[in-house]
Amino acid sequence: MWNLKLLTPGGDDERDATLLDEESDGFCSLSYTQRMYAFAACFVGGFVCMILSMVVFLKPIKFAILFTFGNVLAVGSTAFVIGPTQQLNMMFDSTRLYATAVYLGCVVIALICALWIHNKILTILAIICEILALIWYACSCIHLSIWWQTLP
Repeated sequence: MWNLKLLTPGGDDERDATLLDEESDGFCSLSYTQRMYAFAACFVGGFVCMILSMVVFLKPIKFAILFTFGNVLAVGSTAFVIGPTQQLNMMFDSTRLYATAVYLGCVVIALICALWIHNKILTILAIICEILALIWYACSCIHLSIWWQTLP
């Protein structure tokens, strides 16, 4: 099991008196446990939104909004673990730049198909591409995390 405490800024019981300070790079000064709870809540919330989107698939606008919001929540949840600045730096790092670009492009294409074109078949294809791009992006993150753990 990976030791997430090595990847997160701050310690186990760290909590500053101020909500924001210069040392946290504009990120809320949350303890390790609070960040893990926030990560889990956002990730589970995103997953629930993605599942609920399947229920309302016959209404493309509701489907696209729920599915995309779920994806953004799930991907953005890792900002609680590593911080938003490092999240953006890692997303646009040269090792996962293509995966990030393809994923964001698929999100935009899925929204266009659902909200503008209103074609259910194209929306399904765009969502399948979005899921595959999300898997590719997640695999690139896992690969980097495993490499990070091997550093001295």
